[in-house]
Amino acid sequence: MNINPSRFTNWSRTATARRFLTMLLVVLAVLALPDFVSAQTSAKSNGNKSNGKEKGKKADSAPSNGPRDYRSSNFLVHSDLPADEANELLKRLEAMLVLISKYWGKPNKQTIEMFVVRDLEVWPPNSLERPGRDSIEQRAGITITSGSVNRQTGKLLAAKSRVYAIADRGVPQHEAVHAYCHQNFGRAGPTWYSEGMAEMGHCWREGESRVHCLPHIVKYLRSVEPKSLRAIVNGREQTGDSWQNYAWRWALCHLLANNPNYYDRFRPLGLGILADQPDATFERVYGSMSQEIAFEYLFFLQHFDLGYEVTLTAWDWKTKFRSVTATLPVTCVVEAKHGWQASRLQVKAGDEIEVTAEGTWSLSADGPEFTPFGAELPAPKPDPEKPGKSSKSATPKRASKNGTEGLEELPSVMRYESRFKPGQLVGVLFNDYELSEPFPIPADEVLVAPSEGQLFLRCEEAWNRLADNQGKVNVKFKVKSDK
Repeated sequence: MNINPSRFTNWSRTATARRFLTMLLVVLAVLALPDFVSAQTSAKSNGNKSNGKEKGKKADSAPSNGPRDYRSSNFLVHSDLPADEANELLKRLEAMLVLISKYWGKPNKQTIEMFVVRDLEVWPPNSLERPGRDSIEQRAGITITSGSVNRQTGKLLAAKSRVYAIADRGVPQHEAVHAYCHQNFGRAGPTWYSEGMAEMGHCWREGESRVHCLPHIVKYLRSVEPKSLRAIVNGREQTGDSWQNYAWRWALCHLLANNPNYYDRFRPLGLGILADQPDATFERVYGSMSQEIAFEYLFFLQHFDLGYEVTLTAWDWKTKFRSVTATLPVTCVVEAKHGWQASRLQVKAGDEIEVTAEGTWSLSADGPEFTPFGAELPAPKPDPEKPGKSSKSATPKRASKNGTEGLEELPSVMRYESRFKPGQLVGVLFNDYELSEPFPIPADEVLVAPSEGQLFLRCEEAWNRLADNQGKVNVKFKVKSDK
């Protein structure tokens, strides 16, 4: 590959990172920078194909005889995909670009050029740069960025990215995030951030924070020993190492970008990273919260699935807890649509506490109501003066954050198993960043604390099905009375 000595080259790739770094110096005020690596690993196809229509042309679903050019406002895509699939890809890329441009607060300045390959055999010789062809042969992707900076000020003067990606869903979007960052900021940041955010790029949806990753990511992260927070952030890993490492980085970025305990710091951290600010590091920004983040990160890995929302399961670190006294009971409100919620009750092993709970809740908008202890209540008799509720549809929907439209329920990847009844009030004890085994709250009886800790409560329901739950219950704890 010929390299203009007045420019720098940045290789962002998805297979093993094995390209050499080239440092070239030039005269005047322009300095050439070394190569960088930031990319997507070999993709796992999910078998999905998209449909669409080429603007101004009749859609053609027949296999392509060779690469053709497809354009949109921000992208130039050279691809051997059929026209309908190529144009559908453009729509997804444009939709993603709107979201990431809004998140980072910087509109895309110039066209992102992409080479998206399904069948390498139909591409003419020398039509792809050698690094791009190598990456595609490995069923992966790479982004090569050339540009120049002012040697005296360090200011980016120009940058131009070229993306090479296989046509599997997700890889072009991942690489397009790298291209956007390099063309508009001149960098993508450390590996944990650049690759985690690139993975997030093709998973983001407007107005919602649900998990939308590919199913194999859920299966992998839920089935292996969790990688520690320190290993992800401080590791010496490099881009293009493995899709498994990309999964860990995506999970951390998804948590920090959406959890209300941390998202106020995450976006400024990212902007500082992209601006190459020396104090924009994970340790400096989140060092005082590292234990809390590590706890919530592990909790996320243990319970997430498609449709899981960290906004509904964020841990309550602010509520104060106390022991119950003979004269001063402890009360709390538990909402059906949230995860573990602070009861405000501190217990010691063997404490005997009387529990009362009032109210009802349901596990869907039109589902049956339950008592706080999981007993299903009889359905009310229909009022002949009012239209009855329609039965639950085969594809349940719920309101989005802005309440303007319904969102289809995403299919679970992992089977949810529980020994508790649906809608039952259950508890868990938090002590020194560890949780006890969950246990049922007895129905208007005495609770014997199994160990020491802060009591958290929730309505029993699959963790990725909380959003359409309704209702709340009032819980009261008092010292066991002698009868």
